[in-house]
Amino acid sequence: MTLTDWIIDLALLLIVFRQLREERLTVRTVLLPLGIVSWVAVNYLRHIPTAGNDLALVAVFAGLGIAFGLVGGLLTRVRRVSGQVRIKATIGAAALWVLSMGFRLGFAVWSSHASGAKHLAHFSMAHDITSGDAWVAALVLMAIGEVVVRLATIVVRGQLLVARGNRSAAPTLAHRRGASV
Repeated sequence: MTLTDWIIDLALLLIVFRQLREERLTVRTVLLPLGIVSWVAVNYLRHIPTAGNDLALVAVFAGLGIAFGLVGGLLTRVRRVSGQVRIKATIGAAALWVLSMGFRLGFAVWSSHASGAKHLAHFSMAHDITSGDAWVAALVLMAIGEVVVRLATIVVRGQLLVARGNRSAAPTLAHRRGASV
């Protein structure tokens, strides 16, 4: 693993730890993690191999990332305060994120050592995974799926809160207008 790999992984971990404090949901809150995973995609995702069982491996890992993202987004506290959507990662959401990031980081470290590389090569041959690119694509798409779905879940939940708040405020305004006539 390169220094850049470590920095990216730590940056993604710090984003969630930062959200352990409640903060307002803003464009920056969404764009920062999307920017990081976009950079990762451009620099690490060359192509998605489709030979052998490569595509199945990629699909399983991407599906896991999507599932983790959905659960993480649902475990994140989203509330409306004074017309603003505020978010806070719960301990469960942070733990899930650390678990998935730790898995990817541990896998990368393990596979870069001789014994890990040997086991991975044996597993890949036994399961018709044709290249290391399949593992890279699987891990990168797992991370992207998790980040994108987690953010989308949080944003949708925030928008639903805003819509509910606007609907409940509308009768109050209509009632006030009727009373002043």
